[in-house]
Amino acid sequence: MLSLAAQFILGLLYANAGEWLMHKYILHGLGQNRHSFWAYHWHEHHAVCAKNAMFDPGYQSVTLTTWNAQTKELAVLSGIVLLHVPLFLLFPLFTGAVYASLMLYYYKHRKAHLDPTWAKQHLRWHYDHHLGGNRAANWCVTWPWCDYLMGTRIKNNMLE
Repeated sequence: MLSLAAQFILGLLYANAGEWLMHKYILHGLGQNRHSFWAYHWHEHHAVCAKNAMFDPGYQSVTLTTWNAQTKELAVLSGIVLLHVPLFLLFPLFTGAVYASLMLYYYKHRKAHLDPTWAKQHLRWHYDHHLGGNRAANWCVTWPWCDYLMGTRIKNNMLE
């Protein structure tokens, strides 16, 4: 059995890689098709953020009675949680790190789109993703580890 520290570190790395892969290939790849379930990210979230300089008013009042970009995001995150439940008994700290990363992702993503000034200071890579002119880069939200590893962390100094 993996040591507890190794489980936790691998869980963080796995979650960051999953975030990068999902954002690049599913949310942007499949999401560009207007008829795809994933279109909410590209055609709703990105469109609103482009009009409002990263601010997304949909995060102000997230209600589970409305089916929109924010509730779809929560549904996807909930699905990821459920998919990892079987791993919890075998690798509790790995799974715990994944769950913590999912919660941190949602917290940071929501805060970034409610407070773009905060995002510019604390989540510059995500700020650059939305406003840097290159939406085919900066896929990570929580931490930019995989963007640096995969060479997709593109800094935009024009946004200073």
